[in-house]
Amino acid sequence: MRQWLKVFLIAALTCLAWPAAAVVNVLATTPEWGALASEIGGDKVNVYIATTALQDVHRVEARPSLMVRARNADLLVATGADLEVGWLPVLQRESGNSKIQIGSLGFFEAAQEVRLLNVPVSVDRSMGDIHPFGNPHILLDPRNIARVGNALTKRLSGIDSANKEVYEARNKAFQERMSQAIPQWEAKAAPLKGTPVVVYHKDQEYLLNWLGLREVGSLEPKPGVPPSTGHLTDLLQRLQKQPAKVILINAYNDPKPATWLAERAKIPVATLPYTVGGSKEAKDLFGLFDDTIARLLAGIKQ
Repeated sequence: MRQWLKVFLIAALTCLAWPAAAVVNVLATTPEWGALASEIGGDKVNVYIATTALQDVHRVEARPSLMVRARNADLLVATGADLEVGWLPVLQRESGNSKIQIGSLGFFEAAQEVRLLNVPVSVDRSMGDIHPFGNPHILLDPRNIARVGNALTKRLSGIDSANKEVYEARNKAFQERMSQAIPQWEAKAAPLKGTPVVVYHKDQEYLLNWLGLREVGSLEPKPGVPPSTGHLTDLLQRLQKQPAKVILINAYNDPKPATWLAERAKIPVATLPYTVGGSKEAKDLFGLFDDTIARLLAGIKQ
């Protein structure tokens, strides 16, 4: 009975999954790739995003409604580099959609298009949640976004060759906006260079690398391991010898560990949007970087 009900619900949801006028149905695992697909695809794509800015993308449930989207997707846009390893393979397998399997034209991994940081020499469980292919959190360097945009344009053109010129024209406009915005962001963020910061997780690594901020501590004792009172106490002692200017957390992080440390170390907390939708200002990819830099600058001035 339960199996019959599940099949019925999936069939019903399938009818509502995508608007009928769609040319390419895109399922993006995260908001930034959904935003990028919309920038390039315009009205030639229907984009559904599997997660929100307030979710930890490492821990997502492959729920039935998401399975329906996967079943009817023409293109699956993922970060890759094992970021979604806990749930995406299940989604691909159970969807039964041959278009979005690894190696298919309809499966796109953004991490394949950029140079990854933090590639480990070796990996074992004692090191915490280490990604063996390197740090997959590539989105907070806009230069990476631009590179992925070029590759995604080619992929969309391969899937929907009839609208190739549309995708290329929209990407050209997007790249021009990015090429103008990046120097402006870098100039505005110049005062941040060399600033010592405490991070929550390694998902801010590309932002630090791009803007030249300096990590002097992490709220997590190891990547993916929740902060403990013992670790925070040790971190507080270290900060007395090597002070930080600000504690950086993301919109989806639990703020309590950062607040605990901030009160005792007498340093402010800057809550960053992390991805599109993480703040009211981060409505698109350009707003994401505008707001991120504004919040960083406000943080170091406190």
